[in-house]
Amino acid sequence: MSSHLQWATRLRRQPSYAALPILVAGIFSTPIVSAQTTDTKKSSMGQAIEDAERSESRWGIGVAGGMQYRVYRDFDDRVRGLPMITYENRWIQVAGPGLDVKLPSVGPVSFRLRGRYAAMEEFDSGDSPYFAGMRDREASFWIGGAAIWRAGFANLSAELLTDAMSNSKGTRATLQIDRRFTAGSIGLTPRLAAEWVDSKYVDYYYGVRSDEAQSWRPAYGGSSSVNTEIGLRVDWQPVPKHTVFLDMGAKRMGSSIRDSPLVEKSTQYGVGLGYLYRF
Repeated sequence: MSSHLQWATRLRRQPSYAALPILVAGIFSTPIVSAQTTDTKKSSMGQAIEDAERSESRWGIGVAGGMQYRVYRDFDDRVRGLPMITYENRWIQVAGPGLDVKLPSVGPVSFRLRGRYAAMEEFDSGDSPYFAGMRDREASFWIGGAAIWRAGFANLSAELLTDAMSNSKGTRATLQIDRRFTAGSIGLTPRLAAEWVDSKYVDYYYGVRSDEAQSWRPAYGGSSSVNTEIGLRVDWQPVPKHTVFLDMGAKRMGSSIRDSPLVEKSTQYGVGLGYLYRF
């Protein structure tokens, strides 16, 4: 390791506190459609009643914050938080950085056009001494489609998104299974997900370009990767319209990401806490 890198490591910044430049509705970009309020044991009649209720506009306001411990070397992890706004009617669902346009359903399967701003993936050259001399990697707005199957035993969802801002020019796809269990006013929603990201995504966020390479940071391009995630969301409604939620998750990165010279850990962890008032 060069003397420059050793010096930068000793002088690295202490963890900072930064707010996302967006209104957040979930923690760590958990898909909007995860079973946060839907009990999968409902009968078809109960689901129909719920859908009818959602045809009317519903607003929510609150605040959320959290920290994600990323896999990069010596990374300056940050606590992030901002007020959040949610809105839903028969046609759209807005949850902070995410927007779904609801399409006609086919039986128990519903379809969405989806847009989501992912701010947790960006980094600046000053976020780690290992990024010294590198260009910043920017967050992007991702667009695509999603399908949700509310089966009797769980909710199954799939989404396919592409980088609409052409920062990475990448594509990502996610498959997730989750189910909400209730105990009085407390809800528990465990989830398991697999995320595929293409080589362009890996190149942009985990690659090292030839003009960024150093003796201690070789050039790296990588290839497509499959990441796996396990998580748990806890929601508590002490009184009607008021909800407190906690979200915890761990994502194990695929081999193409783990092999990057920018990465020192195999698993990324996140924890977040929030409050929401629904009108």
